[in-house]
Order: sequence, then C-alpha cells, then structure tokens
Amino acid sequence: MKVNNDFVEKHYVTRMGWLRASVLGANDGILSTTSIVIGVAAASADRNAIILAALAGLIAGAMSMAAGEYVSVSSQADSESSDLKREQEELLEMPDSELEELAEIYVCRGLDLELAHQVAVQLTRHNALETHARDELGINKITTARPLQAALASFGSFIFGALLPFGVSVLAPLPYMVYMQYVLSIVFLIILGAIAAKTGGSNIRTAVLRIAFWGTAAMAVTALVGHLFSVSVC
Repeated sequence: MKVNNDFVEKHYVTRMGWLRASVLGANDGILSTTSIVIGVAAASADRNAIILAALAGLIAGAMSMAAGEYVSVSSQADSESSDLKREQEELLEMPDSELEELAEIYVCRGLDLELAHQVAVQLTRHNALETHARDELGINKITTARPLQAALASFGSFIFGALLPFGVSVLAPLPYMVYMQYVLSIVFLIILGAIAAKTGGSNIRTAVLRIAFWGTAAMAVTALVGHLFSVSVC
C-alpha cells in the first residue's frame, strides 16, 4: 500500500510543554500587573507611584515565574530520571518479570494474551527501556519535562503580557486609569485566550469566558483593597 507523504497529521499535544508555560506566563503578566496597577491607582492618584508599581510587578513577576517554572519542571524531570533509573535496574535484575508486566499492560489495552506477549517481546528487543518508559511510566519524547524551555517561555511571555498594562499606566489619563486598565486588560486576556485555544485546539468560547470571569474577579478584589486602603488613609 502506498503511503501519501503529502499528508501530515497535526497533533496539538506536541505543543503542550511550551504552550502551557507561555499561556500561563502571559496570563499572569497581564492579570497580576493590571491588578497591582488597579490596586495602587484606586489608593493613589500619583502617576509615578502607579508606573513604579507596574514596573516592579513586571520585573519581579517575570523572575518569579521563570524561577518557579524552572524549579517545578526540574522536579518533574528529576522524578522521571529516577523512575527511568529504577526501571533500568529492574530490566537488568528481573527481565522475565518486566516482560510479563509489559504483556499484562497490553492485555488491559485490548490484546489477547498471546499477541500481547509477542508484542512485548518484539518491543523489548527493539528498545526495552523506551518501551517501559512509554507504556508503563507514561514518559515519552513529547511530554518529557524540559525545565529551561518552560522557564524561558514563562519569562518571555510574562514580560510580553505585563508590558500591556505597563503601557496603559504610562499613557492613560489618571481619572480613567482604573477603568481603562480593566477594559483593556480584559480585551488583552480575551485575545490571548482565543489565540491559546486556537493554538491548542480547544474550544475558544469556553477559554474566553473562563479567562474573562477570573480576570474580572481578580481585578475587582484588588480594586476593592486599594479603595479601602485609600479610605483608611484619609
């Protein structure tokens, strides 16, 4: 049978690592920086204070996101490495038990016992560790942890997201600062949510509604805190 080489199957799961980190970073950049600016603007009419708060939020947030993502994904990578090392030892010490364990996995997935055993034998001969990593541990090349990639994606996307409310804090008229921050940040978040949903192959409407709701909730709380702080100072 001739294979059509012109057909390329698209899988969104291959984008999962960097897409998750990028979307999280950009969302947090927009939302956290806007929330900081709204909180400060609700408590003070000093533009310098508002701009300084936005800049501090941008720098601290980007560094925090990158460090947190690197540490988190590194922990995942360490766990994967430890599991692979243990699996390699088990393959050397008790290969027959590992072979039967692999066959049982294929039986649970729908193969009959004889065929499952044949598949297990052939895949073990090809690459035993890779087979057990994929079918027993759920570790593969697509979903494997990449700490540096995740950290850089989070860092860059956070800065990109935070630059939007930072620009508004510089340019928006002070009497309308809170309202313009809210409206424009929601617009930014909706656009980002739609792009992320399209890139990831998920439902755009659901993503937009989710991000708009939680964005509004976060900014409303910080605006309230800023307003109460302003009243208490007065």
